[in-house]
Amino acid sequence: MTATSELDDSFHVFDTTLRDGAQREGINLTVADKLAIARHLDDFGVGFIEGGWPGANPRDTEFFARARQEIDFKHAQLVAFGATRRAGGKASEDPQVKALLDAGADVITLVAKSHDRHVELALRTTLDENLEMVRDTVSHLREQGRRVFVDCEHFFDGYRANPEYAKAVVRTAWEAGASVVILCDTNGGMLPAQVQAVVATVLADTGARLGIHAQDDTGCAVANTLAAVDAGATHVQCTANGYGERVGNANLFPVVAALELKYGKQVLPEGALREMTRISHAIAEVVNLTPSTHQPYVGVSAFAHKAGLHASAIKVDPDLYQHIDPERVGNTMRMLVSDMAGRASVELKGKELGIDLGGDRELVGRVVERVKERELKGYTYEAADASFELLLRAEVQGSPLRYFEVESWRAIVEDRPDGIHANEATVKLYAKGERIVATAEGNGPVNALDRALRVALEKIYPQLAKLELVDYKVRILEGVHGTESTTRVLISTSDGAGEWSTVGVAENVIAASWQALEDAYAYGLLRAGVEPAQ
Repeated sequence: MTATSELDDSFHVFDTTLRDGAQREGINLTVADKLAIARHLDDFGVGFIEGGWPGANPRDTEFFARARQEIDFKHAQLVAFGATRRAGGKASEDPQVKALLDAGADVITLVAKSHDRHVELALRTTLDENLEMVRDTVSHLREQGRRVFVDCEHFFDGYRANPEYAKAVVRTAWEAGASVVILCDTNGGMLPAQVQAVVATVLADTGARLGIHAQDDTGCAVANTLAAVDAGATHVQCTANGYGERVGNANLFPVVAALELKYGKQVLPEGALREMTRISHAIAEVVNLTPSTHQPYVGVSAFAHKAGLHASAIKVDPDLYQHIDPERVGNTMRMLVSDMAGRASVELKGKELGIDLGGDRELVGRVVERVKERELKGYTYEAADASFELLLRAEVQGSPLRYFEVESWRAIVEDRPDGIHANEATVKLYAKGERIVATAEGNGPVNALDRALRVALEKIYPQLAKLELVDYKVRILEGVHGTESTTRVLISTSDGAGEWSTVGVAENVIAASWQALEDAYAYGLLRAGVEPAQ
């Protein structure tokens, strides 16, 4: 379980996704989830992974036991989290402290009270006894051969109320043998200039090695973390994707990207930063949350360009509208085509899709006008790349890519007084010279149409058996006819190897859904390398 790292100990990247991040509303990690995330974080190359509070709950106790047996850490050291001993006792006799030792982790993080009001109201003890609790617990764990980090909870609020006592807690932990003392903005209310000033003062007055733990309640957790580094902190505590209680914690990925790409600090193993986007999305999948599309560095929209002016500049030099090369963090530049698109946007999008437009200005102009014309009717191609590619290829070859030709379709919704509901669809089409009629039932009219289309086509195109509808969105566009308003449907489809989105627009949701389904199946066949029927 012991990690070996090419990095020295001069700067720490400390991840607390498995403890603090797991406190986010909507996240409920199993032991298997925690093991999976720990592996991802170790692959990314963080120095420390805080696994939870052994002894406080059975799940964290089991995690440490299994992690020792099941994970061969290459970069990270596993950290157990706990509290200082109880007031009036001895660390050597405290069952919670013993549970920390029993967890088997080489590193232990202790949370200590550094706000005088919390000491008196929450711990119900004296300020002097609190200092002794810190000193005794750190000393005992050091005597047992453990490395100790101390989290000074509510430090910045405590410093504002009683700066000398807050600094006394830092000094006591440091003198007792703590490797790092972390200043925690537990309520997340600080701003960068305030953090920088406090950290600089505490560093000068105590001589301790300092770290920073910032919550994001003001939206400044990443900025506060970097401000602390500017002031001399050499230990940053973060969570993957900023997960955490309330609005979250300092986001691991923007912090390490800034440290490596903006500060020039190597805080991860060589080449690890290129895995950042993959790791971010993989952890999001484990916690069962959709990855944030607009997250800095790793979001799918982080390097997406829409306006024609941007596209014209990017065609000359991508760096004109990008602060870094997206490949450095494992991401890619994307061109979004919309009614704001100009020629450069379409040319770059064609290049991205592997379609050679051959410098044909007339062709590019037709595509631009076609996009603007259709978006005026309610289509959106920035959210439906697959539908745009089909449109682009149709313009290039002079006719649509046809894998099948629809004769007609219908959907029937039956709602009986006896409570029985039925949804049935019939599709009539031609594929490879054969007329096919297929009927299917579904749990709704769109699902019935999807099934009928699949029944009709799968014998001709067995590749469609892999396709699965994974998302379905409906939006009623602005109109003046009430229920007759235009409807836009976006459908996301997967073949197991990737996903694509298609769009349909009509005066009713069923017709709009049918358009999006047609495009989804046509694009799926295109991805599978099937030649169009005509």
